[in-house]
Amino acid sequence: MTYLVHFLSYRRPAAILAATGIGFLLLFLARPAIAHAAGPDEETAFVFNTFAFLVWGALVMWMCAGFTMLESGSVRTKNAAMICLKNIGLYSIAGLAFFIIGYNLMYGDSLGGIIGTPGFMYGSTAAEVALVEAEGAVAEGAVAAVVGEEGAGYATMSDWFFQMVFVATTASIVSGALAERVKMWSFFLFILVLTAVIYPVVGAWTWADGGWLNELGFSDFAGSTIVHSTGGWAALAGILVVGPRLGKFRRNGTVRLTPPSNILVVTLGVFILWLGWFGFNGGSQLALSSALDAVAMSIVLVNTNLGAAAGVMAALIVSRPILGRIDLFAGLNGAIAGLVSITAAPDIVDHHWAVVIGAVGGVLCVGGLKFMEMVKLDDVVGAVPAHMFAGVWGTVAVCIAGGATFHVQLIGVLSIGAFVFLVSYGLWQLLDKTLGARVSTSVERLGQDAGELGMESYPEFVLMPEVEDDD
Repeated sequence: MTYLVHFLSYRRPAAILAATGIGFLLLFLARPAIAHAAGPDEETAFVFNTFAFLVWGALVMWMCAGFTMLESGSVRTKNAAMICLKNIGLYSIAGLAFFIIGYNLMYGDSLGGIIGTPGFMYGSTAAEVALVEAEGAVAEGAVAAVVGEEGAGYATMSDWFFQMVFVATTASIVSGALAERVKMWSFFLFILVLTAVIYPVVGAWTWADGGWLNELGFSDFAGSTIVHSTGGWAALAGILVVGPRLGKFRRNGTVRLTPPSNILVVTLGVFILWLGWFGFNGGSQLALSSALDAVAMSIVLVNTNLGAAAGVMAALIVSRPILGRIDLFAGLNGAIAGLVSITAAPDIVDHHWAVVIGAVGGVLCVGGLKFMEMVKLDDVVGAVPAHMFAGVWGTVAVCIAGGATFHVQLIGVLSIGAFVFLVSYGLWQLLDKTLGARVSTSVERLGQDAGELGMESYPEFVLMPEVEDDD
């Protein structure tokens, strides 16, 4: 006995681990049925599902940091601070708008498959409030009321939080496309309508019970069209109304190159987005309470990674013949395009299709960058090719391996595109005629940081207004 005590005290960590392992082995030998449990009880499943919503939602929220880095590194240094302000502002607006009205318009009782029943504010159920306030023996009954047959299987506000961060992603897409020349308050007002009404209507058509596209069988697992193409169409409308940056397109038809001011920050932003996309797509499994959910989520994450990697390599391969150079910025956008493309069907079991879908998305993105320049549309970060072009492709690609019907997917893409673009275009025109959508020429030349915010992102440098070549 003395020897045993001496051994345990001398090699305590190893001894404890060994004893624990032996204990578990004996337990399973004695009761083998434990190793073949049918699954977690209702309360445990409730906890797992809620935890998944919250953690994945937090990861998607982190994508806002990725968009901020991507955009602030893509613009000239004289506009970087404004990009930071716009991104934290749009996230805040999205959260408030979706809480006050947006969620109810999206997921309220469907009115003719078009929109949810309007309502103000959103909150926990009466049973959940009772659970939080319950004490002692009463709490047991309150738990049963929350996780029982009448419960949703997860905490109400965990679902709201996960849905809200998707709205913010849509808003972020518009920010980068119109960088360096859109007025801050006009932009914020557009984001308010986008997150409170436009996006919720699209969601009510597609993800809500009773939505008309949902009833047709439209398939978009995590939002290639519902989230990303919606942001892309809204951005395109803004680009047409606001116009290109001064001197971007010369009178002789050539394009003035405006390379990223900080490619290191752009690359960091893309990696942050890539990481956040695991929450974006993985969390869209909408459950983590069974072995099936765990396996399905694993497939989703692997396909997400494969789609992005294929998008990078395909974009780099075609960048020289399309753009005339091996273009790092094109490769970074290829990652985003690959991610957007696979987002409509990351749950496909045959992983090679994720590679194909992501690669095609990367090629479309690089071609889209060139096309935007050819038609004189100034998209600072390549948001329209990466999110709209790739989003449309990814939604149609569900027909290849995801079991969707082509004509239904096409109807969804066209109807959502037409609705979002027309409403956004009208709203941008209204803002332009009233408040003005674009900053003054002097502010644009000086930079929005100094012109609108009265500050410099890089005060150690002396920034001089640029003189555009209009020849």
